[in-house]
Parts: sequence; structure tokens; C-alpha cells
Amino acid sequence: MTASVASLPPTAPLRRFSTTVDPGEARNRRLRDSFRYVPVQSYGQPVGANAVILGENLETLTELHRHAKGSIRCVYLDPPYNNQENYRHYNDVLNHEDWLEMVVQRLEVVRPLLTSDGSVWISIDDREAHYLKVAADRVFGRENFLATVVWQQRTTRENRRAFSVSHEYLLVYAADPGVFRIRRNRLAVGPGFLERYQNPDSDPRGPWQSVSANAQDGHATPSQYYPLIAPNGTIHNPPKGRAWVYTRARMEQEIRAGNVWFGATGNGVPRLKRFLANAKLGLTPETLWRAEEVGTSDEAKKHLLKMFPHHLLFDTPKPERLLARILQIATDEGDTVLDPFLGSGTTAAVAHKMRRSYIGIERNPDALNLSLRRLRSVVDGDESGCSIQVGWEGGGGFEAFRAMP
Repeated sequence: MTASVASLPPTAPLRRFSTTVDPGEARNRRLRDSFRYVPVQSYGQPVGANAVILGENLETLTELHRHAKGSIRCVYLDPPYNNQENYRHYNDVLNHEDWLEMVVQRLEVVRPLLTSDGSVWISIDDREAHYLKVAADRVFGRENFLATVVWQQRTTRENRRAFSVSHEYLLVYAADPGVFRIRRNRLAVGPGFLERYQNPDSDPRGPWQSVSANAQDGHATPSQYYPLIAPNGTIHNPPKGRAWVYTRARMEQEIRAGNVWFGATGNGVPRLKRFLANAKLGLTPETLWRAEEVGTSDEAKKHLLKMFPHHLLFDTPKPERLLARILQIATDEGDTVLDPFLGSGTTAAVAHKMRRSYIGIERNPDALNLSLRRLRSVVDGDESGCSIQVGWEGGGGFEAFRAMP
């Protein structure tokens, strides 16, 4: 039998957890004092927001306007996809117009909750993705659309259909694309990236890599076409259809500064030196997220089954590595993350492990109980999912609330 939300024990084994978020704690005090929300559980030592709420998400999101307007850095929505199937914890059968209205209503309420550098990430598949894109453009503005991320959510082939669909989407919007571009995080680089930097000439400035000294001539000026004379007297001209990236005066200045490489013998094609010490270490996020990088739906199901072998599991969970990628790009430690369709609790679990504050909303009591059990495991030092990837060792806490009828 599944334990009720109110009956889960409030024990609190603690380990290391560090963040300095105070506004979320004040927000939870306001929730506790609100007549609309009844606290039903506190586990560990809650830090920041760290709240999960049993209630209808549209009403709860509207209520959050009183407590969290302009304070949410990242919103992740995993709404029903309207794929005309019934699942253990929800029915996914609506006509198209009703489904679209349901999602749009929630997007409209979510938008005022965002910080100036905040973003919204919406999971969806082919059935409704293109209709949702048009509708979301109207809510957030087409100019605030950032990208459609393609997630390889399965690696096995489905032979019963005309096409074996192996992907889903993430529609990404920003409160302000310019601010988001400046504030968003890069992805970590692998060992192969650093191996590009060498120091064959023993430059005292340290390792460097070379990049092309010429570029396509479509926007070049006449000052970028000239014979380049190397220190050993060799004359170089840009290839056909190309121009030097610098004017003659600037190129000569870079040569004197030792920033142009002509090969070990001095006769090589000129290339520009870029030093590791000046490099921005990090990769710009791409829009194709492969299964080996962020996990699959099958991985998420197996993860939950291993954690809770005797629980009625959520049918459509997302892998922790997928949410970790989103939060790595869109947030920093201490920021607040919101998930209005909490489901199995992946967003809250990953946010907790990555030391973000979080607010999760779920209307199904059984699904919320699964999330609470999962979060208790996280507080106790869960080592599964993305724990090793993000260096999680346990600690912190959370609070659970129930909306009044």
C-alpha cells in the first residue's frame, strides 16, 4: 500500500549541503501562513524554496504570483503529450483544442514568474509540437524563442510503425534572449578539448592552439587583401575566395607579438595562436542531445524501478541526466527551478542534487508520494541517477504542502 502524503515520516538524516538562498525560505513561510496551503511534511533541513505542492497546477501557479513573481530562473514543463493513451497516474486523452488551451493557460501564468535571465523549457513530441510552438510564440513572443532541442529519447528500433520515432523535443524560450545569452552557462569540456592545446615553440605564455588566419571574403574590405611576408621572407597570399582576418598593419603587429604561427620550419601557412590561458573553457550548447549524453526514457524507467521495486511507477519519467543538462545551462547554484507537472519528481531530485531551490506541483497524490520518497532518498545521499556526475553526497531538506479544496 502506498503511504499518504501526510503519513511520510519527518525524520532528517543530514549530510553536506551548502547554499545561501534565503528568499525561498521566506516564500515557504508565506505558503505555510497562507490559508490555501497546509504543510503536511518537512524532511531534513529545507534550504531555499524546496517545496512540493499537492494541488491543481493552474491555481497553484496563480497563487505563486503572490509569493514568487519574478524569482524563478528556470521553468521546466513536461505536460501530457496528448498521445491518446491512459497511464497509471494520468489520462492523456483530450481533443486537440482542449489540450492546447490547457497548456497555453499555464504558460501564460508562468511567464510573470521568470527572472530577467530566466528561461522556459517544454518537453513535447511530434503529435503536438508544431501547434504548441505557434501557441507558445504568441505567449512569449517569437523574438523570445531560443531553440528546439532534439532529444534522442530511445536507441531501440520500433518495427510496428511506419517510422521508428526515436526523439522528442524541448522548446526553449527566454524572458530576454540577450540577457539569457550572456548569463547562460556553457557545457563542460572533455579531455579531448584540452588536448588541442600544445606548446611546440615553448611559448612562455603556455599552451595554445592555432586557428585559421584567413576567412571567407564575403564581408572583407580591400585592406584585407595583401601579400603577407613571413619573418623568414616567405610571401603568403590568402587562398582564392578568402581574405586575411586582419589588415596588414594589424597582422604585422600580431607577428611581432608572437601571435602568428608559421610552422616549425617557418615556411608553413600562417595561423593565429589562441592561448589556453585566455580561452573560455566551455562548449556552446547544441540542439541535438544524444542518448549517450543525457539518457533515455528506458534509462529513467529502470532507474525508478531500481529505487522503488514495489511502487506503482510513473509511466513516462525523464532521465536525471536530461534535467541535469537543462539546469546546467539555465541555472546556477541557489537559483529557483519550477516544475508545474512534477510527475515522478525528476526535476526536484536533480535540482536538489545540483543545489538549486525548487518548487514542484503535482495533482495526483500517488505520483506526489513517489516524488516525496525519491526526495527523501536524495536528502539521505542517493548515489544513483546524476549523483556522481554532479558530486552529490546528501543533505538539505524539503517541505510538502497540500492545497485546500
